[in-house]
Order: sequence, then C-alpha cells, then structure tokens
Amino acid sequence: MAKRIVAVRKNEDGDLTAFKLEDGTILDYDQALNMAKNGELEHVDVFHKYGRDILRSEPDGTEENNLDNLPKFRET
Repeated sequence: MAKRIVAVRKNEDGDLTAFKLEDGTILDYDQALNMAKNGELEHVDVFHKYGRDILRSEPDGTEENNLDNLPKFRET
C-alpha cells in the first residue's frame, strides 16, 4: 500500500529537502524520489526537469495538497 506525505521540510531557498509520512517516517529527497519511482507514495509523480528527476504532486486541481503547500515540519 502506498504511503502518504503529510508534511515537508524546505531549505533556505524554499526547495523541498525532506518529507514526513503519515506514519511519522521521515525521508530525505532521494529516499522519497526512489519510493515515488517505485509507486510507494500516494499522489506523487516523478518527472524529468532541469536535467534531473524531481518530485511533483499529481495534478488534481487542488492546491492545498501540493507538496509546496503541505505543513512544514522541523528536525527533531
């Protein structure tokens, strides 16, 4: 069963750097990218842009569930 991202962490430039899953697991960008490629994350697509693979929310017409708009979390 695919897991859902519920919160994100960003760097000073606003780039996504880490993701928190609904079970509390924290993934760095590469871990999340690999899970998305394997179909293990809900509502997340991988596409090639800027010469690399990047994560993107599946387009569904709702901005609230876009990765950039999810709640932020801090390191614990």
